[in-house]
Amino acid sequence: MRAHRLRAGLVLGFASTLILSMVAAGGQSAVAAPSSSDEGAFKATKTVTREFRDARAGTDDVVDSRNFTLSVDHTRNLRGRERLKISWSGARPSAGRAADPYGENGLNQEYPVLIMQCRGTDDSSLPVARQLRPETCWTSTRQQRSQSADDLFAVWRHDLYSTTEQRAKKTGLGSIPSTCADDASYSTHLTPFVAAGGTVFSACTAETMPPEAAVGAAFPPAEVAAFSDVDGKGQLNYEVRSATENESLGCSEKTACSIVAIPIMGLSCVDNDRECRKDGRLQPGSNNFSNEGVDAAVSPVYWWSESNWRNRVTVPLSFGLPPDACDVLDKRAPTPFYGSELMSQAALQWSPAYCLRKDRFKFQHNRLGDEPAFALVEKGEAPAAFVSGNRERSTTDPIGYAPTALTGFAVAFIVDRPGNQGEKFDLNLTPRLLAKLLSQSYTGSRRGQQHPGIEKNPLSLNLDLEFQALNPGLDSIAREAAATVLSLSESSDVIKTLTSYLEDDPEAKAFLEGVPDPWGMVVNPSYRDVKLPTSEFPLLDRFEPTSDLQCLKENPAPYFGQLAAPVTSLRKIAEAVLDAWPNVQTKCDRASSSDPFKVGRVDRQGIGTRFMLGVVSLGDAARFGLRTAALQTTSTVSPTAKFTSSDGRTFIAPTNESVSAAAEVAKPQGVRRAFALDMQTLRKTPTAYPGTMIVYTTAKLDGLAKSDALKVAEFIRIATTEGQVRGSGNGKLPDGFVPIKSTGVTAALYTSAQDVAGLIAAQKGPKANSATTPAIAPGGGGAAAAGPGDANIPTDAVPKDAKTSTAPTETADTVATASSSPGPAGVLLPLLIALAVLAGLGGPATRLVATWRARP
Repeated sequence: MRAHRLRAGLVLGFASTLILSMVAAGGQSAVAAPSSSDEGAFKATKTVTREFRDARAGTDDVVDSRNFTLSVDHTRNLRGRERLKISWSGARPSAGRAADPYGENGLNQEYPVLIMQCRGTDDSSLPVARQLRPETCWTSTRQQRSQSADDLFAVWRHDLYSTTEQRAKKTGLGSIPSTCADDASYSTHLTPFVAAGGTVFSACTAETMPPEAAVGAAFPPAEVAAFSDVDGKGQLNYEVRSATENESLGCSEKTACSIVAIPIMGLSCVDNDRECRKDGRLQPGSNNFSNEGVDAAVSPVYWWSESNWRNRVTVPLSFGLPPDACDVLDKRAPTPFYGSELMSQAALQWSPAYCLRKDRFKFQHNRLGDEPAFALVEKGEAPAAFVSGNRERSTTDPIGYAPTALTGFAVAFIVDRPGNQGEKFDLNLTPRLLAKLLSQSYTGSRRGQQHPGIEKNPLSLNLDLEFQALNPGLDSIAREAAATVLSLSESSDVIKTLTSYLEDDPEAKAFLEGVPDPWGMVVNPSYRDVKLPTSEFPLLDRFEPTSDLQCLKENPAPYFGQLAAPVTSLRKIAEAVLDAWPNVQTKCDRASSSDPFKVGRVDRQGIGTRFMLGVVSLGDAARFGLRTAALQTTSTVSPTAKFTSSDGRTFIAPTNESVSAAAEVAKPQGVRRAFALDMQTLRKTPTAYPGTMIVYTTAKLDGLAKSDALKVAEFIRIATTEGQVRGSGNGKLPDGFVPIKSTGVTAALYTSAQDVAGLIAAQKGPKANSATTPAIAPGGGGAAAAGPGDANIPTDAVPKDAKTSTAPTETADTVATASSSPGPAGVLLPLLIALAVLAGLGGPATRLVATWRARP
């Protein structure tokens, strides 16, 4: 039985690693920006062997030798749950592929590459407490650490590289604890886990494992027995855990940790023991979905044995500061900026560049909906807000819009190909498909088929003939999770931009108006003529199906609301997709037969049959290594025609190039308005990604306290200069964002930001009825003069190789967390939160991709 990690509470850390698009075997995934010099890419080659001792000749014969090469795309400034792209070649081809290779489920495979996270540095000259060793490597279950077997099958006792003491009948601890209920007649080896705090867990039972390995814990296993194909190659995205997620492992900026990759070659044998010398019972490339037994000598179960352990390749990691670093290290009161969650990843890396410098103020980002955040600024309850578009005004006070970040949203997905072929790398989505998902027009199950008017609609997206034509080769298993796209329950400019994308598309608009698609699928009547665009997509369907199940009789509820089950943050959506854990609320359960039934969240999806979509920020897609869909921009296909391929349609994935192309057509409207970036313009630009969004720092141009005005102006100038230099360290721009520069397609954004910063610092208007500053043509120059107290902040054009700040060493990271601020904002904010509760290219379909640092 799989053991999961203990629920660690709310994970506050946000980090960077955008995956916008990728060219990979079989397709494209979300792609990240080019590697920066501080990314710490790793590559090493090691000769790994298996040897048998010839007792007669007195020699050790090499029976298998391979040159194993391991590559990792980045290793520095890591944050919890960040994913690393790991690839390898030269391994022995694996056999008996597991349906789920994580945790103990991956043990019944032959010749996999075991990848795990360990505490310590691989240096025998260090004190033992700081060394990497099997006892500091994390596993999720005791089956991966403790073995007990009849002497005939205790193959580890025949390890050529073990010492005489290590081949004894009972090994691993000085003595076997009584809690292990050990059979004295069996051979037993324990690999205890030594926690960061020094506690030793014998790991012989579920109860003697660390708390994070408890059954039903929050995080699924990260350690994986990965499969090598028949040419010895493989790749995966590996999720690292910090002390925030796994306190017992304890990886942090102060505690060194590593990735350990062990290409299983089979035990080297000191004698002629038959079990030790076995070389596998399954064929290379075969599957073991039935979880049948394998030859233990060539499985990962004895990863800790000396002959396996010596073949390891160790990858040193460095972690950033914990999420609360600024709160711990800087006791000054923060200056809170409220607003768009699109800024979370950038704010995380930017915050230490302020709080670790006493000559700067303590910047803090508090996530809040765009509308209520802007209202705080209007009412004088917050110095600044992050928003992504023009707001309706309730006052006449002049407010400036300073472009601060170029990013956007994406539709992230986790979809498995049939036959356990691994994840699908790319996905094409049309506005009409997204409209079907958001309008709850897939029935989900037989219960949903009771809904009047949509009885004949497909059960889920993967059964839709439109989807199948654009994404061939997927399974036809109906899933409730594939009947919806996980989205936000709160007001957000992300939802407004997404629904603008639907409203501007003729096919999607017609579908929502009641026109069936070419195959006869119709909109859910509850959403017919729904008003778009909107900042908050409503849950309009109240249909409650009938059921003979006692659980459902006791818990009646609108079924389609249970399928959609939107959440309060983009971060939650990203983590749900990462874990393949739909938020569908249809699982019946009860503690005992005498307890009442409850309906709650369904289980995580199993590897091999995963299918889930969610709306995420590009920054979060990076943090978690999520794959992101390409969105249709143009089509030459008749809206009423059935089609069997993607020919005639253009799909654009989020890349550095496609987001930049969108920025190029954004038109400045003066300092008191956001740039014009409408869907019609984007759809006329063949290379532009329609999910592109510009985030602005908004603040009053008159009437703002002088101290706050200078801080906001300082922030804008720092954020749009040193904050636009790519990297994973403090003050740098994370993946998921395109740098705003003083030259090129983003020059107008840069210039406007400097103009607004100067006006905010000066606090002299322009007045409400005066003309705005002249519109600046894209690529134009000219920056406003610095305001008082801004002598250290450059306002001139920053060259392409802009110098970074003289901030401390890049080891810090924090997240802006909501906190009470003095004054009326402390009272108003909870109330506000409660209220907030591509020209067409003819011919074959076009899908634009880029070759950036990618994580397939």
